Amino acid sequence: MAITTNAICDSFKKELLEGKHNFSSAPSSVFKLAMYNSNAVLGKSTTSYTTGQEVTSPAGYTAGGKALVNTGTSVASSVAITTFSNLSFTNVTLTARGALIYNTSNSNSAVAVLDFVSDKTATAGTFTIQFPAYTTSAAILRIS
Repeated sequence: MAITTNAICDSFKKELLEGKHNFSSAPSSVFKLAMYNSNAVLGKSTTSYTTGQEVTSPAGYTAGGKALVNTGTSVASSVAITTFSNLSFTNVTLTARGALIYNTSNSNSAVAVLDFVSDKTATAGTFTIQFPAYTTSAAILRIS
């Protein structure tokens, strides 16, 4: 098992300082989420989207995953936050162990790795990624 923990990618941290990711309103970057099986090698050192060990499904999921909807940015109590709306893949048959959030507007640069802790399965059903609340203690991306 090579997806070992949730992680903000190191390359993303550097690229933030270089202004390569835009989470604000138009023209914002386009972020996507791709899902992977338990053989995927993903972690904080991941630098970009890869098709290696990406899940497949006869319907409802295509390589590259699906676009995310950013819910905006905010700062409260000296913590900057952003998160995404929940994302659903319908009519899918797949098993996923984790996912990669990446920026298609910046050469498919990796943003964050999501570890599902165990294999999650959908059989001719809906697979939903539920993002944490848009708060300074829970948002998927927080800078303090």
